[in-house]
Amino acid sequence: MNGIVKSFLARADHGARFIAIVAAAIMVVVVTAQVVARYGFNSSFDWADEVSRLAFVTTIFIAIPLGIRDGTHVGIDLVVNRLPVLPRRLIKRLTSALAGLMLLIITWATFQVAGATGSERLGAIDITSSVFFFPVIAGALHSALHLLHLAAIPEPDLP
Repeated sequence: MNGIVKSFLARADHGARFIAIVAAAIMVVVVTAQVVARYGFNSSFDWADEVSRLAFVTTIFIAIPLGIRDGTHVGIDLVVNRLPVLPRRLIKRLTSALAGLMLLIITWATFQVAGATGSERLGAIDITSSVFFFPVIAGALHSALHLLHLAAIPEPDLP
């Protein structure tokens, strides 16, 4: 079972990494083109603000699970790191489980909000404003899966 979960998370991580890179590239290209158009040609694209904002949101929320996987997110562990190994591992498992459950709740709530705002449209591009919630839903669910996996089966080499 652990092998299946690890394989699924590895594929999700690979996809998330690809999406985050593409979204960041889109953001850089659109913002650069907007700056050149505005200051070089005294013109601008109506859609640039919304597209770059969506790319930014996508980059951030899709990349969060990758930081969770690597343990690179900021943590306050001054006291926990001074504990003996067994209590430290138990606390890390408990906090991972609680954070995973919280992210499942956030996933559900964000899904509900996306559904409620589905009829609202963006100004410059004719798509639903709910599109901004899609990366939040995906990132929260992916993060929850990583945290629940860490809670259930912690990495053996972690102190």
